[in-house]
Amino acid sequence: MDPVVVLSVVAVAIVVIFDFTNGFHDASNIIATVIASRAMTPVQAVVLVAIFEFLGPLVAGTAVANTIGNFVDLSDLPPINAVAVIICGIFAAVFWNVLTWRLGIPSSSSHALVGGLIGAVLVTAGAGFDDVEWGFAELLHGKITGVVKVLIGLVLSPIVGFGVGFMIHRTMGRLLQGAKPSVNKYLRRSQWVTSAGLAFSHGGNDAQKSMGVITMVLVLGGFLNEFVVPFWVISVCASAITLGILSGGWRIVRTVGFGIYKVRPLHALNAQLTSAAVILTASQFGAPVSTTHVVSSSIMGIGASERPKAVRWSKAQDILRTWLITIPAAGVVGAVAALGVRLIFAIT
Repeated sequence: MDPVVVLSVVAVAIVVIFDFTNGFHDASNIIATVIASRAMTPVQAVVLVAIFEFLGPLVAGTAVANTIGNFVDLSDLPPINAVAVIICGIFAAVFWNVLTWRLGIPSSSSHALVGGLIGAVLVTAGAGFDDVEWGFAELLHGKITGVVKVLIGLVLSPIVGFGVGFMIHRTMGRLLQGAKPSVNKYLRRSQWVTSAGLAFSHGGNDAQKSMGVITMVLVLGGFLNEFVVPFWVISVCASAITLGILSGGWRIVRTVGFGIYKVRPLHALNAQLTSAAVILTASQFGAPVSTTHVVSSSIMGIGASERPKAVRWSKAQDILRTWLITIPAAGVVGAVAALGVRLIFAIT
C-alpha cells in the first residue's frame, strides 16, 4: 500500500483521538457551572451537552477550520514528510491534553494544537520558520491571518470573557435586586437553555479545529485539490468530540466549578451566557478560542464584580501559568516527536 495513504489514515485517526480528548477535556468546562449550581445532575448535564455539542459543528460553518488549516504551509514538502509532520504536531496536542487532564488542570486544547504543530514544523528538514504562516507582515497592512489570527482569538477571548462576565453579572444583579430566594428555581431552569447554547458554541468552534487539520492532511496527501472541508470530516469530528463529552472529565470540574469562586445559580447562568456569546462571536470571525479560557475568565469576572476578595486568585494564577506554558510546552513535545521520527525513519 502507498506509504502516503497509510500515513494519512494514521494522521486522520490521531486527529480524531485529539478531537475526542478535546471533548472529555473541555466537557468539564461546559458542565462545571451547571453541576456546581445544582441545576442538573451530572448525567443530565452530559447528555444535554452532548446533543448540542454534536449539532454545533454541523451548523456553525467552517470559518475556524479554514483558519486552523492554513496557519502552516507544508506544500513544499513531499507528501509523506508533510503528513508525518502533522502527525507529530497532533501527537503533542493529545499528549498535553491527557497530561493536564490527569493533573486536573484546565488548559487549552487550542493552545496545545497550535504549539504542537509549530514545534513539529520548525525542526523539520526542508521546512522551518517560513512554513509557518505567522501573519506579522500582513498585520502591518491591516490583514489578520495565520498565527496572528489564532493568537488574537486565544489572547483576547479570556480578556473579553472577564469583562463581559463582569458587566453581565452587575446588570443581572441590579435587575434581580430584592428578588426572593425562590428565583433560584427559575435561574436553574434557565440553565437548560444557556448550557445548551454553550455546548453548541463549543462544538461549533472546537470541532472545527480538528476539521481543519484533517482537511489539511487530505490536501497534503493529494486526496483533495483545494481546502474545502468534506461533509464526512464534519460528521466524524462532531461525533468524536461528542463521544469525548459523554466520557466526562470530572477531574477539572472541581477546579472550574468550585476552585475559582463559589458558584450559585445566578453565577452559573451568567457564566454560560458570557461564554456562549464570546465563543459564538469568535466563530463567526473564524477565530479559534479556548473554551477553558473563556469559561474560567468569565467566572473570575463574575466573582470580581461581586466580591473580588472571595475569588481564589491563587487558583487563577495556577490556571494562568498553565495558559502561558501550554504553547511552548506542546511545541517542545511536537519538536521532540518530529526529531524522533526524523532520526528513526529518516522521512522528515
